[in-house]
Amino acid sequence: MGRLDGKVALITGSGNGQGRAEANLFAREGAKVAVADIQDADGLRVEAEIKEAGGEATFYHLDVTSPEAWEQVVGQIVATYGKLDILVNNAGVSGSSQEDLMGEEGWDLLMKVNAKGPFLGIRCVVPRMLESGGGSIVNISSTSGIVGGMGARHPAYSASKGGVRLMTKRIASKYAKQNIRCNSVHPGMMPPMTTAKDTNRDAATGIYDRIPMGRSGRVEELANAVLFIASDEASYITGTELIVDGGMTCI
Repeated sequence: MGRLDGKVALITGSGNGQGRAEANLFAREGAKVAVADIQDADGLRVEAEIKEAGGEATFYHLDVTSPEAWEQVVGQIVATYGKLDILVNNAGVSGSSQEDLMGEEGWDLLMKVNAKGPFLGIRCVVPRMLESGGGSIVNISSTSGIVGGMGARHPAYSASKGGVRLMTKRIASKYAKQNIRCNSVHPGMMPPMTTAKDTNRDAATGIYDRIPMGRSGRVEELANAVLFIASDEASYITGTELIVDGGMTCI
């Protein structure tokens, strides 16, 4: 306990699933958590969960595709807490959410949320981190951003997540001497991005046979990985990719 004592962390898309697990874990480890989501009811629920457990959290409505929204939310966080130490770019759209697997509308949406969203967030928080002496940025990518054929349906999903992976390395190399670390985390088969429909399809096609551990991941397992890479325990780690996939990409 206390691995994030004194830290202020902004986690996007933290109203549900992976982000929700990350927000609750960060709070248990001592962080003041800015819960950010486009779904107000979900975000407020997570804020309440954290407070009921004795943690500190504030919900902020955030559309990650809006530069103005980023500036407003980050400004409010710094005004409230005095700084921002950690940004977790968790918000994203699944490739399986698009029915037209080669549609331009799907391409535009996935690239806007999954790639441009993290870029806007990084652009917004870096000046604040520089002012306070550094920080840690964690971009949630995917195994689909490393290899093809990992279950993503629309090609824009792989393109967006691969873009996040390489953007991470560029930011890491640019700001390493300013004490800003930037790393990417790559979950494999994991809810809630994996829907019940996806799970049934993947089981039928034998995709779980390709995972050495033989199962999908749990959001708590991903949250633990994000906690480590965001914390000072990873103080000499930047520009790397942490894969959380039960061994899927190793074969």
